[in-house]
Amino acid sequence: MLSTKVSEALNTQIILEASSSQYYLAMASWAETQGLNGVSSFLYTHADEERMHMLKLIKFVNERGGHGVVPALKQPPTTFKSVKAIFEEILKHEIKVTLEINNLVDITLKEKDYTTHNFLQWYVSEQIEEEALARQIVDKLKLIGDDKSGLYFFDRDMGTMAEDEAGESKKEKKGSK
Repeated sequence: MLSTKVSEALNTQIILEASSSQYYLAMASWAETQGLNGVSSFLYTHADEERMHMLKLIKFVNERGGHGVVPALKQPPTTFKSVKAIFEEILKHEIKVTLEINNLVDITLKEKDYTTHNFLQWYVSEQIEEEALARQIVDKLKLIGDDKSGLYFFDRDMGTMAEDEAGESKKEKKGSK
């Protein structure tokens, strides 16, 4: 059974994951309208991934006797300055999510909720990957600068990366059934 404190903290994380999904979805839509189909595919994939993180939390809370609450969300921005600005925002956002996950882990330890602590280790590992990926992308965009041909190849590579991640996600879903 979840303590009230842990349940509330998990529901706060549910809000953050849902907001992340919406934020990335808004970025994907903007990128698509700019002709950046590879970037948009990558961002659509990540929006879905964030939604799955939210669903995983909701199911866990419910299975542990709590109530996973589906949050109301505020509308994310609809326009963005540039692709580089998007990925710089993503990096900042992922750092924030990492801090929140770490806070959640700390709460579970203080509450001696080792089951939830164990469950959250997946999120800890996931955040290491998310931050590293965002940093790598920001670094590549810094190298490209204002070079349009570089952006063209970057967009193409992001599309390939999205396809690869979608394939991995399908394998993981089949393996978990």
